[in-house]
Amino acid sequence: MLLRSAPRGLHLLRPQHLRLLSAAASASAAPAPPQLPTEWAEAPLACVRPATADASLFHVSLDLSAHGELLASHAAAGQFLPFRLPAAPYPIFLAIASPPPPPLTPEAGLAGSGSPSCFDFLVKRLPGTPSARLCDLRPGDLVHVGASVVGRGFDVARIADARDVLVFATGSGISPIRSLIESGFAENKKTGVNLFYGVRNLQRMAYQERFDDWESRGVKIVPVLSRPDGQWTGERGYVQNVFSRMKNIVNPSSVGAILCGHKQMTEEITRVLVADGLSKDRILTNF
Repeated sequence: MLLRSAPRGLHLLRPQHLRLLSAAASASAAPAPPQLPTEWAEAPLACVRPATADASLFHVSLDLSAHGELLASHAAAGQFLPFRLPAAPYPIFLAIASPPPPPLTPEAGLAGSGSPSCFDFLVKRLPGTPSARLCDLRPGDLVHVGASVVGRGFDVARIADARDVLVFATGSGISPIRSLIESGFAENKKTGVNLFYGVRNLQRMAYQERFDDWESRGVKIVPVLSRPDGQWTGERGYVQNVFSRMKNIVNPSSVGAILCGHKQMTEEITRVLVADGLSKDRILTNF
């Protein structure tokens, strides 16, 4: 759905929510770079198309029907796949936007009958970069990718007991958050999940067509626009500022937080949450 205002019914967040988020950002301040794979696989692109109205982000889908082991290596939302693109000076690591496939069972067989056969990605098209070269390819073009996914993803077991979860995403950082939501993370009725999603304007906001489905899964979406047009009646400014105005954390021990996006956003939210008493161990990032 195309949004013109913030959804109704957003409950105020309690102080414990903020503390969790601060810790996560602090923990992610100096991530270790992922290691390059020692083995590569070749696979065709299934889809390449703009994911936003201004074509600043692209939806890229990779056909992995011939690579069952690679598909099965995706075990957690937030993991990455390395790409080695033609004439690109260095590989790139893209967060997988589609949810992990269900575990294989004896009944399903080794082929995983009925399981997805593609990985989806949300790619920022920056001119002159390998990511732009990927966005300029066409369905059917072959690309080289790592023979398995990398990274630990979001360790959601650390906040399994949370009654409220705060999720913050900016720009293309919404990509692994989509994987998390569509893996069923928010469908526990005992958990309230609030997603603060910040971009410049609606023309740069990906996945609007998925918002209804996400809300049906238990996610309350708070879109935040830093440079909206005159018709926008929802939240304005930056995610960290909007959250600081709305925060109302009462019990930090019952809150979990997940951060993915611009460094400044994660650092500022982290400071706020830590100051409010949130434990760093309950703030998750995917690196």
